[in-house]
Amino acid sequence: MKSDFEYMHYSDNERLSMLETRAAEIERMLGSATAEHGTHETADVPDYPADAIAHTAPPGYQETPGYQEAPGYQETEQYPVAFEYPPDAGYDESDDESADGRTEVLISRGRRNVRPSRFGFLRAHWKAATLIAGAVAALAGILSAVTSGGSATWPASVAAMQTEITAACENPNVAAEPSQVNFACAKGTQQVLWVFALLTSGGNPGYVDQTTGRKGIEPITPAQGGDVAWSLNLHAPYDASSATDSLEVAARAINNIISGATLTNASGTPSVQGGLESSAANCHRYTGSSALVKRSGYPAVCAHGVTSVSGQEALVSDVFRQWMVGAPAQLATDAGVLFVNADNPSNPQVRQILETLPGSGL
Repeated sequence: MKSDFEYMHYSDNERLSMLETRAAEIERMLGSATAEHGTHETADVPDYPADAIAHTAPPGYQETPGYQEAPGYQETEQYPVAFEYPPDAGYDESDDESADGRTEVLISRGRRNVRPSRFGFLRAHWKAATLIAGAVAALAGILSAVTSGGSATWPASVAAMQTEITAACENPNVAAEPSQVNFACAKGTQQVLWVFALLTSGGNPGYVDQTTGRKGIEPITPAQGGDVAWSLNLHAPYDASSATDSLEVAARAINNIISGATLTNASGTPSVQGGLESSAANCHRYTGSSALVKRSGYPAVCAHGVTSVSGQEALVSDVFRQWMVGAPAQLATDAGVLFVNADNPSNPQVRQILETLPGSGL
């Protein structure tokens, strides 16, 4: 704190002006000292008289009337200013023999507490950084697609059968009689038709089983298919090599297996034949409830719809076991797996099943 009596009479602005004046004088002293050693070029600093620092009053300053110096007061000389240079990172004083060397290091390297911006490099090389980031993102996308099996697809025959199924399901007679259950052609479950066709013939209507002589995608003989086709009111005689004919017969058979059917026996009286949903135990397995709906002249059916993934998988497996009599149990299990993964051909189980399909072309 300044102890001069005179100094206490200055306003804040006056003190600031005096400090600026003294700072200019100090810069002049430094410039002169550097020039004597011939180390650096310095900007010209105006010379101030020796008494300018202590006696030059700031603009607008007026001496206080009646002012007198305190007894014994003497003008003090300018306070010497000592400069200390903070140690510089990586700098060794032995490399420089004078204070000029330290000054040079300070000027050329900067103070060690002034660090370059961490984003300076990115700003200077933003184009390269953008290209690298884009390449990394593209590589990540490729790796994600490869590891997730994004390139896996169903056999080409599936797309063809989906078109044929649309045509086959336009026939209203494919629904079960008399319950009108139509699981095989319902929008959310009609994949059961192409799943069964894949497993029995690779989706090829012209497929011929060399062991049994079976033709087409249906597991029944042409004579049996003809009988069913007649009940469906087809526009032409049943053709086992016609995809539409085979899919219509398959749809009617699947629906009857699920909900049962009411037939007319030889004496002309109705004969009620139950389906998989006519069993309380099966209904519990498919829907989680054993409740049944029973009506006179109709087969009993589950009171609740089969909506869960596990319930539909179990139902499809059971249907396949009855639709293709004598088929291996594993094939029936495969039918359920393919059915619930109709939108996920990259599923590992699906890929394994597809590799063993007859005539699949994989």
